Amino acid sequence: MKYLSFGSVVLVIPILAGATVLEKIYGTAFALEHIYTALPMLLLWAATAFFSLLYLLHRKMYKRPAVFGLHLSFLLIIAGAGITHRSGVQGRIHLRQDETPSGTFTRSDGKLEQLPFSVALKEFRLEYYTGTSAPADYISTITIDDGGRRHEGSVSMNRIFAYRHYRFYQSGYDADGKGSTLSISHDPCGIAVTYTGYAWLLLSIIAFFFDRHSTFRRLLSHPSLQRTGIIVLLLCGWAAPSLAADTRTVPPALPRETAERFGELYIYYNDRICPLQTLARDFTLKLYGKSRYKGLTPEQVLTGWLFFYDDWKHEPFLKIKGEEVRRMLDITGQYARLTDFTDVTGYKLEEGLRRTGNDRRDIDAANEKFNLASMLCTGSLLKIYPYCYPETGEVVWYSLADRPAENMPYDQWLFIRGSMDLAAEKIALQDYKGAADLLGKIKKYQSGEARTVIPSDIRFKAEKIYHRSNINRPLAMGCLTAGMLLFLLFCTVPAFRQNGNRWFCLLDILLGGIFVYLTGQLVLRGYVSGHIPLSNGFETMQFIAWCSILFSLGGKRRFRMALPFGFLVCGVSLLVSMMGESSPRITRLMPVLQSPLLSIHVSVIMIAYTLLAFTMLNGITALVLRWNRKRENLREIEYLQTVSRIILYPAVFLLAAGIFIGAVWANVSWGRYWGWDPKEVWALITLLVYSGALHTESLPLFRRPVFFHLFCIFAFFTVLITYFGVNFILGGMHSYA
Repeated sequence: MKYLSFGSVVLVIPILAGATVLEKIYGTAFALEHIYTALPMLLLWAATAFFSLLYLLHRKMYKRPAVFGLHLSFLLIIAGAGITHRSGVQGRIHLRQDETPSGTFTRSDGKLEQLPFSVALKEFRLEYYTGTSAPADYISTITIDDGGRRHEGSVSMNRIFAYRHYRFYQSGYDADGKGSTLSISHDPCGIAVTYTGYAWLLLSIIAFFFDRHSTFRRLLSHPSLQRTGIIVLLLCGWAAPSLAADTRTVPPALPRETAERFGELYIYYNDRICPLQTLARDFTLKLYGKSRYKGLTPEQVLTGWLFFYDDWKHEPFLKIKGEEVRRMLDITGQYARLTDFTDVTGYKLEEGLRRTGNDRRDIDAANEKFNLASMLCTGSLLKIYPYCYPETGEVVWYSLADRPAENMPYDQWLFIRGSMDLAAEKIALQDYKGAADLLGKIKKYQSGEARTVIPSDIRFKAEKIYHRSNINRPLAMGCLTAGMLLFLLFCTVPAFRQNGNRWFCLLDILLGGIFVYLTGQLVLRGYVSGHIPLSNGFETMQFIAWCSILFSLGGKRRFRMALPFGFLVCGVSLLVSMMGESSPRITRLMPVLQSPLLSIHVSVIMIAYTLLAFTMLNGITALVLRWNRKRENLREIEYLQTVSRIILYPAVFLLAAGIFIGAVWANVSWGRYWGWDPKEVWALITLLVYSGALHTESLPLFRRPVFFHLFCIFAFFTVLITYFGVNFILGGMHSYA
């Protein structure tokens, strides 16, 4: 039974991994039909559940309620999925206002299904975030006629309407706002069984950690953990390269104080109202890859392009290969340092880039940067002039390139058209005080015209503080440097592993400072955006960095390697977040993401990934010690194995909980708790892979320290594929995060 139960799981893993690749090649429908829902795969899942249950009974695991409950919850979840596949019905129904009620809907297989009642759309309403055109919610009010009895209900994102076990979800709407598409799900038995499994899983996890006879509790009492120690932090080379001054020729720019006055203006950008400083920072990051250029602030860079264009157009901001394309573009007046935006045609630029070996990404990046600079210089990027329509009270933001609103007073339009030209004249005359006074008048105009929609002063200042306090680049370099030095010293100097207590206060202060900074960044970003900052890759990597420092602070006394690991994970996480920092936009959440379950789902899984990263680094440390082949290192390797085994329990349980919390969120939002999306599949693969290491009683191979550490290193590749491989290669619904 042991070989059949574990063997079936081992067989499932490569099949699921291969299915995600085939889905990328042949499409989702192919993978669903031939793998995920194919009869052999369903039989394999059934065999896995059956053999596992027999093995649990053979081992008399029912005498250990917490452990037996954990395994039984997974069997219930698999059973619920089988019931859903067999008897659940899903489909869509399209309704129009003031039309005849519909008594049928289209199933996912294209067949028509009869409803035991009729449904009509009473009203569809699209709500927006205040003062913006960003959708906040889609709301359909429907009426149900069931044999003469009428019922009315409301369906919106993350809020379903259920009637007689039929659940309605908001799915789409017609362009004219008079029609709505609803998803329908009918699965009373499958969901009940699956949710019972989820609840049982949560209770069993809690019971497991409180069970005095559990393996986790025994490991916590391991003699090797009673030793205390601390690691020394060397600050040599703390981010020196990133802080070095740039001595190259600096293009002309406004004085910093005047440029900051520009940054204090309101702007309608990225479907929200924010400081112009936010646009300036995004603009600088997009063009130059960092938030400053030659020592100039983002506001100075943006206003430099705006008011000193003839000088800034020669500054290099496109990375392209080949002198041929440079000469061709120079001759045609279309080189990317560009002489005149109005003379450039994208076709010639792309053709030259292709002929000199630049790939599609180079071309796309060049076009994106070029278009961004062009929009700024023509004024269309700067939507800084609000106009409040007196009839409706609606506030619309205009740029210098927009046409005037109908019935806008002439003197108001004259101010909009002429204020920035007047500012340019004063700057040309170096009358910076006059320019600052004019900017004050523009800000006063904004506050008066858009007083009902602009953010509060506190939120406005918080966003400015968030951008100005960003030191992710030097912090990432510093953490990586410190982590690598600590790691090398721990592995190569035996005496270093036993001493270092005199550095305890310094390390506490340093870790505490990093923790306070990261906490402040997360709090500020969350306050400014209006939601918990876990909605994209940039924010989740910042959260992992925060978690790594938190775990280092909590575990450094009993687990000596917590210090280098914390610094390394923090540094790598910040470095990865910087890869996406060319577009770290603070955005409004899509309606479907406005659920507290999303934040819980992401945060729990990110904590699990952080813990798994610690076990991977632990494994690398153990192998380095093993390579030295010193006798005293053998105890250290066993000690590291004990620590990793302790970490694996909360990591795997959190990963399981995070996956199933996400399933509940998906069920509330889309009407299905599992869709075989590549990220869902790889998260399941990660869970199955790591769960093997928890079964040391059944799989004695995991008791061997070297094998265990090798497993932790290679198993981490499943985490990397789940987070990065899906995002950048496999794609899918979850590829945004």
